[in-house]
Amino acid sequence: MFSKNILSSCLKLSQNRFLENIYKVKMQHMSSVASYKTLNVTVPKQFVYHVELNRPNKMNALNDDMWQEIGECFTTLGNDEECRVVLLSGSGKVFSGGIDFNTMLSLSQKLVDHDDVARRCKILHALVHKFQDSISSLEKCIKPVICVVHSACIGAGVDLITAGDIRYCTEDAVFQVKEVDLGLAADVGTLQRLPKVIGNRSLVNELTFTARPLYAQEAKECGLVNRVYKDKESMMKEALEIAEGISKKSPVAIQGSKRSLIYSRDHTVQEGLDHIAYWNQTMLQSEDLINATTSQATKSSPPVFAKL
Repeated sequence: MFSKNILSSCLKLSQNRFLENIYKVKMQHMSSVASYKTLNVTVPKQFVYHVELNRPNKMNALNDDMWQEIGECFTTLGNDEECRVVLLSGSGKVFSGGIDFNTMLSLSQKLVDHDDVARRCKILHALVHKFQDSISSLEKCIKPVICVVHSACIGAGVDLITAGDIRYCTEDAVFQVKEVDLGLAADVGTLQRLPKVIGNRSLVNELTFTARPLYAQEAKECGLVNRVYKDKESMMKEALEIAEGISKKSPVAIQGSKRSLIYSRDHTVQEGLDHIAYWNQTMLQSEDLINATTSQATKSSPPVFAKL
């Protein structure tokens, strides 16, 4: 027979090793998620991931690496059961200055190498689709994406936030659909998503054709953002609280809701109803529904939902 002291020591040792293993797995997981050149990924709260555009010396302009890494990052988070909601922000003085001109110069060099229009078109078509897929990764990510914007959000920055689910900004924020000033039509999402975001096609046309700045208060009035904050610090604090609140709700319910909202936006009302009916014929059998309704009915502590 083992003495109580020996048993107690063994139990403590076992617990310590268990916690150490948990910590190691968590740190390995975080380091694998955070290994990007142009993005900084952290986990400020359980199930809440913060993705920060991290080229502050270049105004967080989207270069080749960032285009690639945005797509990889949001695809990874969409499949990660540890992630239930994502905050997207920009480091440094601005949210994003748009596309990096070095990317445009690199493209020009590739085109110069080919005289034939068909071969140039193949290069351009592939590149545009690559950029589109990067932006669309926010929308395809089944976890809610909260975009928090400070200072400038120009060109590709607007493409990025319109693919998110919730948008907040600071008083000094300015948005600009800048592409016509560069001699091209925006081609990675703004022209397709902005009219649906703000519901005012005339205003979208004006912003697109004039490339004029849209300041924070007008952005709130037209519905591009939900709230305007005095500064980035207060915005980040409240956005994190909102994200944490979402992360504690049923992931089955939250992720199913995002699927239905995106699907219904692009289909008729009846098609949207049919889609959620098929979805919920399975999801209404989830343990999340039982746990949530029991908690509501008995006024007990909020349930803790399993990972999904």
